[in-house]
Amino acid sequence: MNEVYHIPVLLKEAVDGLNIKSNGTYVDLTFGGGGHSREILSRLGKDGHLYSFDQDLDALQNAQPLEETYGEAFTFVRSNFRFLKNWMQYYRVEGVDGILADLGVSSHHLDEGERGFSFRYDAKLDMRMNQAAKLKASDVLKNYSEEQLADVFYLYGELKNSRKLASAIVKARATKELETTGQLAEVLKPCLGYDREKKDLARVFQALRIEVNGEMAALRQMLAAAIEVLNPGGRLSILTYHSLEDRMVKNIIKAGNVEGKTETDLFGQSKAPLKAVNRNVITASAEEVQQNPRSRSAKLRIGEKWQR
Repeated sequence: MNEVYHIPVLLKEAVDGLNIKSNGTYVDLTFGGGGHSREILSRLGKDGHLYSFDQDLDALQNAQPLEETYGEAFTFVRSNFRFLKNWMQYYRVEGVDGILADLGVSSHHLDEGERGFSFRYDAKLDMRMNQAAKLKASDVLKNYSEEQLADVFYLYGELKNSRKLASAIVKARATKELETTGQLAEVLKPCLGYDREKKDLARVFQALRIEVNGEMAALRQMLAAAIEVLNPGGRLSILTYHSLEDRMVKNIIKAGNVEGKTETDLFGQSKAPLKAVNRNVITASAEEVQQNPRSRSAKLRIGEKWQR
């Protein structure tokens, strides 16, 4: 299952960015199909350890072969990565040498039509990363006010016609509940330009997914926790796929906070806890993009904790 579950993006570059020590302790915050985790484990010695997080029940099946192969060197944590610090405390880990995260939606989620992540399939509007969570995309469309819906589309989809989209949904749901991806796409088509229909629909689905899963709040909490649990000299290697998350990652590396507010000491030196390893973002080669279209929008940023 794990071979087709999800193709890891920038596999070598992301793991190289961790600058792995054979006896180090590492965290993969987005296990998915286990591609990045498997590569990390292959570079660890007998005293190294990897903790891998994923809240999706499907990923648990992919973790079992690694548990059998690597035994006590590998620990799977079924949890949202926002609880990184809590779990490290639970396992009595005082600090880690590297943290990797491949953000956004996986190819598995997009290809598994019944989960409702893509308008390519007519399915129930679900979009939950954690199937045990209560809020579904259909709940957002049913219960949010027109203003709330407009805010979701504008903030998380960066759609300039967010109010028009929200109005169309409110008008449509007055006669019939929107329960499937196909119904939603049909309602919104008149609001979308023919030349941008697919791109804007993708942004609508992105916005709903982010809202359903509380992705921005989770990312904010995870990045703050990552700074705390990283050892001096430890690396943060993160793949982003849209401007909202990329801006937060860029700011956390540059300034130590997601707002990008730089603080200085009495001598005018930056108090930022991290330093950028790569000046420019690392992107996928044309060959990788051809093999894995998801990598087209990927940006890899790597930060290192200062050894002050």
